[in-house]
Amino acid sequence: MQTNLADWIKDTPQGIEADSILRKCVHCGFCLATCPTYTLLGDELDSPRGRIYLMKQMLEGAPVTERTQLHLDRCLTCRACETTCPSGVEYGKLVDIGRELVEQKVPRTPRARFKRWFLARTLPHRALFTVALGLGRTFRRVLPEALARKIPRLHDKGAWPRRGHARRMLVLAGCVQPSMAPSINTATARVLDRLGISLEEAPGAGCCGAVTHHLNYQHDALAFVKANIDAWWPQVEKGAEAIVITASGCGTMVADYGHLLRDDPVYATKAARISALARDVSQVIEAERAAIAALVKGKAVEKVAFHSPCSLQHGLKLRNVVEPILMDAGYSLTHVHDAHLCCGSAGTYSILQPELSKQLLRNKVRSLESGKPARIATANIGCLAHLQSGSHIPVRHWIELLDERME
Repeated sequence: MQTNLADWIKDTPQGIEADSILRKCVHCGFCLATCPTYTLLGDELDSPRGRIYLMKQMLEGAPVTERTQLHLDRCLTCRACETTCPSGVEYGKLVDIGRELVEQKVPRTPRARFKRWFLARTLPHRALFTVALGLGRTFRRVLPEALARKIPRLHDKGAWPRRGHARRMLVLAGCVQPSMAPSINTATARVLDRLGISLEEAPGAGCCGAVTHHLNYQHDALAFVKANIDAWWPQVEKGAEAIVITASGCGTMVADYGHLLRDDPVYATKAARISALARDVSQVIEAERAAIAALVKGKAVEKVAFHSPCSLQHGLKLRNVVEPILMDAGYSLTHVHDAHLCCGSAGTYSILQPELSKQLLRNKVRSLESGKPARIATANIGCLAHLQSGSHIPVRHWIELLDERME
C-alpha cells in the first residue's frame, strides 16, 4: 500500500511504525472472512481492510470524524486477521495507534467518557474490583440476569503448595482473576509443584496494563507495565526461570512489554527480558507433557469443549497446544465449529459494545454446546466469565481440569 503521511505524524515514532505496517497491506481481503464484526455486519468499514483505509486517511491528513471512531471502537482487537494475513500486517499495533490518535481528535460524549474512565479506574485495581465483585455476589439475586450471570461463583481453590524446588517460576496474579477465580493460579501452582517447579507471586505485581491500554489510557497502562517489571526484576536476577501467565489476554500484553518500552532509556532492556521470559501456562505444561502423562490418575470419560481465546490463538500464536494436553489427561474433546472466531468478551468490549458482543456470544455458545460437553474449558478469565453468562454448562480454566486429573 502506498502512503503519504501528513507532516504532523510522519516523522514521529507512531508515524514511522504506522507507515511500515500500512505498506505491508496488499488489499487482498483475506482478512474479511475471519473478522467477527464483518461477518455480523457485512460492512467493509467494520473489517480490518476497511479500518486500515480509515486509519490511512487519518494519517494522511483527512478529517477525522465520529464515523472513524465508531468503526475502530467496534473492532474487538481479536487479531484473527493477523493469523489470516499472508503479508504479515501487524494490525493490532496499527489499531492501537489509530485509536489513540482518534481519541485525541474526536471528543466523546460525557456519558461515554465517564463509562471508560470508570472502567479504567476500577477493573485494574484489585482492591476496588474485589469490593465491587463482593457487592455483586451479595446482591446477585436482585441484579439483572445478564449482569448476574457474569459474576462467576467461587470454587474451592484448595491449598497453595509449600514445598521448595530448585526450579522456580513467577506467576502473574493480575487484577480481576484473584477475585473472580482464585482457583486458577492455585491449580497451576499444584500442577507445577508435582512437576518439581515452585510457583511464586511477586509482591507489588498486579494488573498487566491491558485494560487501560485498550481504553486508550496509554500513560496509565505504562505505569502498570513498569510496576510489574519493578516487582519481577529482583526475582529474575535471582534466577526465576519464567513468568507464567494463566490469562492469555494478559499474556499477549506482557509479550508486548518490550515493544511498548522499546524507546525508554530506563526500562527498554528490562522490558525486553520480561517479554522473553513470559510464558502462557500451556507452553510450560507442553514442555513437561511426558512427565504429566505419568501423573494422570485413572481414566476420564468426560466430554469437554475447549474454547481457544483470541489472545491465545491469534495474539500469542499458540494453536493446538492446550487440546493435546487435555486429551493426554483423558478428556474427550468435542468439535467446535468456527473455533477461530471471538466469543465477544474482548476485555471491556462486552460492556462498551453489548449488542455485538451478545451476538458473538450466542454464536460461540451454540458452537461449544453443539457437541453436548459436560464442561467448557478456556484459557482466559474474561472469556470464562463471558461464556458462563451465556451457557448453563459449567465453564472452567483448562488448568483446573488438568489439576483434577492429577490429584
